[in-house]
Amino acid sequence: QVQFVESGGGLVQPGGSLRLSCAVSGSIFSILVMGWYRQAPGKQRELVASITGRGTTTYADSEKGRFTISRDNAKNTVYLQMNSLKPEDTAVYYCNAVPDWGYWGPGTQVAVSS
Repeated sequence: QVQFVESGGGLVQPGGSLRLSCAVSGSIFSILVMGWYRQAPGKQRELVASITGRGTTTYADSEKGRFTISRDNAKNTVYLQMNSLKPEDTAVYYCNAVPDWGYWGPGTQVAVSS
């Protein structure tokens, strides 16, 4: 079973940056469309960015210009560089395939607060 292990979250002030990483087990990583999702308290999980195996990216409108998704197929890892963070970016961030596979890793908490 493919597993997802997210890391890199933390507490940051508004306007700050964080870089999230997600290690993915399994040999099929390079062909997967991968995504970063987030779930804020009291809200549904949402997809914020995705990247194809060849590197084509898409973003939710509110993240365009602030977030950058990337991947390293040799390391089975997907990244999310987040800049100009806002309090509304506070959430638990998860990676998964797109569409998701129905089970999730532990996620990584991002808190944006002064």
